Amino acid sequence: MKFVVSSMELLGYLQAISRVISSKNTLPILDNFLFSLEEGKLEITASDLESTLITQIQLENTEGTGVIAVPARILNDTLKEFPDIPLTFEVNTETLAIVIQSENGKFSIMGQNGAEFPQMPVLKDDIKQHLELEKDLLLTGITKTLFATADDELRPVMNGIFLELSTDDITFVASDAHKLVRYKRTDASASQVSSFILPKKPAALLKNILPREENNIILEFDDRNASFTLTNYKLVCRLVEGNYPSYNSVIPANNPFKVTIDRLSLYNTLKRVSVFSNQASNLVKLAFKGNLLDISAQDIDFSISANERLSCQYDGDDMEIGFKSTFLIEILANLASNDVILELSDPTRAGILLPSEIANENEDTLMLLMPMMINY
Repeated sequence: MKFVVSSMELLGYLQAISRVISSKNTLPILDNFLFSLEEGKLEITASDLESTLITQIQLENTEGTGVIAVPARILNDTLKEFPDIPLTFEVNTETLAIVIQSENGKFSIMGQNGAEFPQMPVLKDDIKQHLELEKDLLLTGITKTLFATADDELRPVMNGIFLELSTDDITFVASDAHKLVRYKRTDASASQVSSFILPKKPAALLKNILPREENNIILEFDDRNASFTLTNYKLVCRLVEGNYPSYNSVIPANNPFKVTIDRLSLYNTLKRVSVFSNQASNLVKLAFKGNLLDISAQDIDFSISANERLSCQYDGDDMEIGFKSTFLIEILANLASNDVILELSDPTRAGILLPSEIANENEDTLMLLMPMMINY
């Protein structure tokens, strides 16, 4: 088979799907892209068995059809060094020899038998659910929650984003037991109540390719796999098995004390003050008194400390509460509003952070952070 393709166009597609390829593949064939040429269309597949990402390029100049596995690293590294020029790929499907020709050069590599590439999982028609989602809704849901997923080998259900679908809304939830994010959209719904846990890696792949998408996304899933169909890409991934914890039970319902504060000022102050916190705990202390917030940190081992004051709107009794600064900074970075509302009840219960102004009336964002014991 033979085809001509733009080097930059091919590299763009390959870089997007090469993120699937694992550095610790159990099958050597998975270190390759699967090229399949048929009717002027080049389909390229990358997989790590758990996730499979497929893209298609429409080509004008092709001869024949065929399937071959092409070494991913050498192809990516070669294409990076080309300006935007047409490249001719000639593939001998019997000897598996691949010749790439440019105007001035010739590059020969050996492919592998494409038939050895693992088959993509097929969703079960009898239980498969089908849903059409706006690209921005899916991208925002993933972006808002992905940072809060866990890396917990003992509880794999925490290592992904929980998608809860109902006839009224769609909710994205992620938690690592220290912080929790719940992002709900009321402008999307499903035909029936269902849920699944999307693993972290395919979620990150979607976060990378969705910004280029212009059309709606087709989501299909059964009890084991989910597929996301975009204009030029298709992602199929194995879902995390197990039941997600009851996240609503950890969100405190009654939080009498409310703080409204400038998000960026708090974010920047925390970044400065947290430099002086104990490196093991990253503890920062927030002390509320009237309309003043005192943020302090110290590391007794190195005899260093810092504190800064910020003005805020505080409605409640004087209180001191400790948080892990890295988590609080992460949460503030993922809230979009100018001001944030911090809801508290007492120093031993979780604090809830909410955006004070909502850009989209159909969205509901809640972020929760567990406190730490103040030991100074």
